[in-house]
Amino acid sequence: MAGRKKSGELSGKMIAPKPVRGDMTAADLIDSAFLAYNGRRLQEGCRLFAEKMLEADTTVGLSLTGALTPAGIGMSCLIPLIEHGFIDWMVSTGANLYHDAHFGLGLKMFQGSAEADDVALRAAGVVRIYDIFFDYNVLLSTDAFFRQIARAEEFQRSMSSAEFHYLAGGYVAERERVLKLGRRSLLAAAYEYAVPVYTSSPGDSSIGMNLAALEMEGGKLRLDPLLDVNETASIVYGAKRDRGKSAVFILGGGSPKNFVLQTEPQIQEVMGVAEKGHDYFFQVTDARPDTGGLSGATPAEAVSWGKIDPDRLPDSVVCYVDATVALPLITAYALARRKPRKPRRLYERRAKLMAELTAAYDKVRKRRLKRGQA
Repeated sequence: MAGRKKSGELSGKMIAPKPVRGDMTAADLIDSAFLAYNGRRLQEGCRLFAEKMLEADTTVGLSLTGALTPAGIGMSCLIPLIEHGFIDWMVSTGANLYHDAHFGLGLKMFQGSAEADDVALRAAGVVRIYDIFFDYNVLLSTDAFFRQIARAEEFQRSMSSAEFHYLAGGYVAERERVLKLGRRSLLAAAYEYAVPVYTSSPGDSSIGMNLAALEMEGGKLRLDPLLDVNETASIVYGAKRDRGKSAVFILGGGSPKNFVLQTEPQIQEVMGVAEKGHDYFFQVTDARPDTGGLSGATPAEAVSWGKIDPDRLPDSVVCYVDATVALPLITAYALARRKPRKPRRLYERRAKLMAELTAAYDKVRKRRLKRGQA
């Protein structure tokens, strides 16, 4: 219709990319060629991460779900992100941390075929994680390592999962040093940079299974999930109380995702301390919200729970891509576009952060008591 006035919908950037070249960096490729669909979501996520989430005033919490460390993601991506100060605290499945330890202990994982005969593999003593193979003795050796260190006197008490992983990470780092392996373990890197690492289901992994066996031997180690709830909430409260920001970077979904996000309802709803929600939300997932598989659901739904600040909803990206595809690209983009940050070393600040949150909660409790509330 000639002469019709163009609407604002045509004000976006025109799609006219230059040809892809063989000498392009990953960051340049993402900026120039990832223009629509989940390619564009990934570009938006990379920019959100590098340009906003990695600002000096923002604390970044990562959640890790799925068998990612057996695939080498810890070595290729997560360790470099920690070394550059781009991850400040983490919540992971115990399985990821257990399989991460294989590498730091000098044990080997191999590429295999997802079409292999599992009956034949069992007979040969080979364990399969989709297309990753390893000797059954890798499990036995890692089990023995965790049982050996957890018998030490320093473990014979109640502690948060972050403290357990910090102590264990020190032992893994020492094993790397003795074996002259270089940095291979995520746990060891987190120990070196004082990044607190939590697991939301401490019994749901081979680490938890071995610790449970030690309890039957009379061991005194107890992982306290309630302490984890309060410590993670204190990290987020500490990030926000001095006009800082909190960012969540979510790989997969499940319990670790909810554990990272529930920090805000814990502060607001349960403790009654004034807060508005996380400022930045970036998730990489292959789940769908309409089937219930996208646990914690979308950023917009998380607003209704108080998990995400409604004023910051535009700073939320969900990218529906396999994390083994997306994370190497995100890592390359961040390392190319953002200078290293000074590590926050939040593990060393746990007592101070807990004291600050406790003081804020005490004020709320006193007000409630005056009003006759429970």
